[in-house]
Amino acid sequence: MRTLPVLIPRAEPFFFPAGKAACLLVHGFTGTPKEMRWLGEHLHREGFTVLGVRLAGHATRMEDLYRVRWTDWLAVVEDGGHLLRSGGYGPVVVMGLSLGGALALLSATFFPVAGVVAMSTPYRLPPHPLLPFLRPLSRVIRTMAKEPSDARDLEAQAEHIAYPALPLHGVAEVRDLLALLRQRLAEVRVPVLVVHSRGDQAVAPENAEHLFDALGSEDKALLWVANSGHPITVEPDRETVFRAAAQFARRVTQTTGEQGGSR
Repeated sequence: MRTLPVLIPRAEPFFFPAGKAACLLVHGFTGTPKEMRWLGEHLHREGFTVLGVRLAGHATRMEDLYRVRWTDWLAVVEDGGHLLRSGGYGPVVVMGLSLGGALALLSATFFPVAGVVAMSTPYRLPPHPLLPFLRPLSRVIRTMAKEPSDARDLEAQAEHIAYPALPLHGVAEVRDLLALLRQRLAEVRVPVLVVHSRGDQAVAPENAEHLFDALGSEDKALLWVANSGHPITVEPDRETVFRAAAQFARRVTQTTGEQGGSR
């Protein structure tokens, strides 16, 4: 029998109402909204309304990632955008970490957003001979071990909430999502800020360069930081990242209308 509450304590989504301009925050694979909360609090202090969503299968129990599809994750981002707009908020900037960054970029190809901040975002998964066979393998081998964390803020890492392993089915869904994203990056025409750490050992820095080069946006920037690992929103460079994200959001919500492609 499933225990209650369903959500892991302190891993719940969050909403901080403020001005009309809004930021939609999307966490990473096996992570929780908690890894976006400090960024959300910073943006709220800057006057933005902030919604931090919880991706399907996350912040509950790892077994829930055995059956979700990448479309379930994208639907959460769409839901967040619709909730903000129906509440009278907008323009909306979507900001995502890792998988969340990929979802943010993909959403910009069909949903009206003012801009995207993609942090520590993969362009593709690292090559592996078993990568094409993840889905059938996942029926036999449910999970694989995570690589050791590359986090440099050990105090923040000690409080980090995430699943302890990688569900193979979920990894296959990430693979498929990234394949679609690579096909559609040229359709991203809204302003984009790509943020990556040169010390990221989970998503190699060249991913940021590939993403940046493939974007269809004329208004795009690539910000490098040097003293952080992969979870850049809780790492030593986070204040630099937060300031850059807030400055970007302020500029694009004041000077550009919401844009978006079509399905």
